[in-house]
Amino acid sequence: MSDREPLVLDGESLTPEDVAAVARDGHPVAIADSAREAVRESRARVEEVLDSDEAVYGLNTGFGQLVTERIPEGDRGRLQTNLVRSHASGVGRELEREEVRAMMLTRINALVKGYSGIREVVVDHLVTMLNRGVHPVVKSRGSLGASGDLAPLAHQALVLLGEGEAEVDSKRLDGEAALAQAGLEPLSLAAKEGLALINGTQLTVGLGALCVVDTERALRGADIAGALTTEVSMGTTAACDPAIQDVRPHSGQAASARNIRTLTVDSEIVESHRNCDRVQDAYSIRCLPQVHGAARDAVSHLREAVETELNSATDNPLVFAGESVDDRASGTENVGVLSGGNFHGAPLALRLDYATNALADLAAIAERRVDRLLNPNLQEEHLPPFLTPDSGVQSGYMIAQYSAAALVNENRSLGSPSTDNTPVSGGQEDHVSMSAQSALNARTAVENTLTVVGVELLCGAQAMEFVDDDLDPGAGTGAAYDAIREHVPPLDADRPLHGDIEIATELVATGRLEAEVEKVANETIV
Repeated sequence: MSDREPLVLDGESLTPEDVAAVARDGHPVAIADSAREAVRESRARVEEVLDSDEAVYGLNTGFGQLVTERIPEGDRGRLQTNLVRSHASGVGRELEREEVRAMMLTRINALVKGYSGIREVVVDHLVTMLNRGVHPVVKSRGSLGASGDLAPLAHQALVLLGEGEAEVDSKRLDGEAALAQAGLEPLSLAAKEGLALINGTQLTVGLGALCVVDTERALRGADIAGALTTEVSMGTTAACDPAIQDVRPHSGQAASARNIRTLTVDSEIVESHRNCDRVQDAYSIRCLPQVHGAARDAVSHLREAVETELNSATDNPLVFAGESVDDRASGTENVGVLSGGNFHGAPLALRLDYATNALADLAAIAERRVDRLLNPNLQEEHLPPFLTPDSGVQSGYMIAQYSAAALVNENRSLGSPSTDNTPVSGGQEDHVSMSAQSALNARTAVENTLTVVGVELLCGAQAMEFVDDDLDPGAGTGAAYDAIREHVPPLDADRPLHGDIEIATELVATGRLEAEVEKVANETIV
């Protein structure tokens, strides 16, 4: 157990950055006292309904086409257990550690809002599992994003029962042994709890939160790489003048233009050709603020949805105080139980696909800038073909561009899962969101885009080797060059480049590149 101050979950204030800290860095969590009280109140409402013998979906009835079947009191726990077992039917690759942790964290936060009717002991088990590194083995495919991410969440819940499998300290154990490693006993589920554990959007939103953090880093990295390319290709920063942005005031466009100006401030390279004969730069340089900015706005749209979803109740049915619902609710005078569709992933799916398409365009424009640095038919006179000092005998960065182009193609092929629909459950679930696939695709797209940005950074740094030594770069672009050169030497002769690409990509993905730039630029790269 970490000795760091725990992140306190209250169902109201979880952020994408919090998700990344817990999922990737193992930050511990705890439950706010107010949230514990909300969980206890919600469970008390469930018990009141059960005591009243009122027929209420999910509490004492069957599911789907068996919704009219009343479940005897002695079978209600078995019904919930069977629900978890039967729904643990996922396929495909297993989720990575950080993906599982993101899903566990976001499910806990949804449960502690106090509308799910689950017992406090179940929440405590999940918290202990998360804090002590008990990570359920979860298949990545099987969710349709309505009724939520059923199959992945069922694989997660199975371990609470002492079933399924989990990884603990890199060892795969059966569920009961894994719980024992954390000092826990298997749980027997009570009425409503199986539904509460598996009915929600937590795979989608967990991955979505990680995508937001990663994509925003990719955007800042792309601005840094684009500024470096602009400089070493003797481009102008005039297209980033605030006057241009002010008459078309998209916030993302203005932010990227500001970054380019910040990164190239005091650049002797840019100043050296202020009065040259070139009238305009190619679109991949001149329209950088507009394209990068549009991608920024797409990701801002996704962030808004993710931040809302992280702090939402997304299972079904939901349990309310009687006075807060109208008389159509099931339950008692003091308790209202409502069936709805908060589990439907459409609010996330549509924006995840939008972000995936934006990432495809961001990677595409970065690859075009790479081409302008390498292509002997397009590059500036001071640059040798493919940025090698001995072209013909050596290939330089030629094949690095191939890799970037391949990733651009993959991004374009990811499509839009949210526009698909396959009715299931006998036609009852006749419109689903496919949000989990949208999230998985967005995750692929951001990984690919980070790599393309890494390739551009390598090429920009290599192009700097052929710029007049008497000309200093901007403070920010110079820091970016230094950050690359700290880990990757100039390409004086051909060598395998895959390791260099991985290093440059990691500098962007971890935020280390922007941190180094900000130290020197004395301004935040937004």
